[in-house]
Amino acid sequence: MTGKGQSGVLSSRFLKEAVKKGQIRAKEPVEDAQIQPASMDLRLGATAYRLISSFLPEGMDVFEKLGTDGSGRELVMYEFDITNGGILEKGHVYLIPLMEELNLPPDVFGKVNPKSTTGRLDIFARVLTDKSPRFDDIAKGYSGRLFLEVMPRSFTISVRKGFSLAQMRLMKGDCVLTDAGIRALHKKHRILYNGDEHLKAEDVFISKGLFMRVDLSGEAPGAIIGYKSKKNSHVVDLTKKNRYNIDDFWEPIKANKKCTLILEPEDFYILSSKEKIRIPPAYAAEMVPYEAGSGELRTHYAGFFDPGFGFGAKGEVKGTKAVLEVRAHDVPFMIADGQTFCKLFFEKMLEVPEKAYGPQIGSSYQFQGVTLSKQFKNF
Repeated sequence: MTGKGQSGVLSSRFLKEAVKKGQIRAKEPVEDAQIQPASMDLRLGATAYRLISSFLPEGMDVFEKLGTDGSGRELVMYEFDITNGGILEKGHVYLIPLMEELNLPPDVFGKVNPKSTTGRLDIFARVLTDKSPRFDDIAKGYSGRLFLEVMPRSFTISVRKGFSLAQMRLMKGDCVLTDAGIRALHKKHRILYNGDEHLKAEDVFISKGLFMRVDLSGEAPGAIIGYKSKKNSHVVDLTKKNRYNIDDFWEPIKANKKCTLILEPEDFYILSSKEKIRIPPAYAAEMVPYEAGSGELRTHYAGFFDPGFGFGAKGEVKGTKAVLEVRAHDVPFMIADGQTFCKLFFEKMLEVPEKAYGPQIGSSYQFQGVTLSKQFKNF
């Protein structure tokens, strides 16, 4: 797949090569639209299992753990077909075998993240592999099936076979940039902007990753700075774009004089970063979902940023705000405008991808502000 001794995230060219070699395979052909600059969309299979609880299959095959071979059904309540659509109720755990299977070379491993739309709808989604002790990690040389655990948190959703809730990236070696590497990257490419001005090196907070701050001031007094999901809303069909009225599902949050916000336990919020981030085409980035030092909250679901996000193919874009998918846990938690809120890791690519993130490949969020998922009107 790649030369010996190389390290980095595999680009779209290598992913297409892996498909041709059968290292990524499916009974139904992998579609070109699944291949992103540094990742691949994973498709839901035809069957969904309603589970009693989440689990990890450590040391066992997933189907063996489920008892689908008739040995016992301790975890499975029932199964149902989603070929033409199926309902996943909020607060319930489901497992859906994915269409793609893997037969990776011994030096290639993978990571999986929810797609942006998945996170913005508060859908908890993570991948399992046979015998794995961890979610979302694909071991070196893994050969076998992939399974997606799904739990809608805010809305009951409708999905169908072939729809993608998660994206996989494959890599070799140690491709994560050190703090010194991130500083050098900012010096060369100006990866953080505030408005139309790039941040000076001394204003960029780097400590085992790049930190970003939350925006609660907005562009003007009373401006919408975020959204809080409503309870008891209708079903969201994930296959529909520009379909639903925002007011039926979300409460707008407007900037106040103090530029603060109290996050209530177990409510779900969409906010945005104060800075705008740029990911040069030779790099990718991942936002950490939990940063313990930032408080009792989770700041992001969909942690992966493809090469070219907020950058464009030739650096023509002066950054894009990161959307923050936020939940407070245990206690009410007050946040203030400009508060350090989330952290990114940067990963080098094995090569610059053929095309960067942006409208030319159908990317949805290149120029986003406080942006809801594409199922809602005025997206």
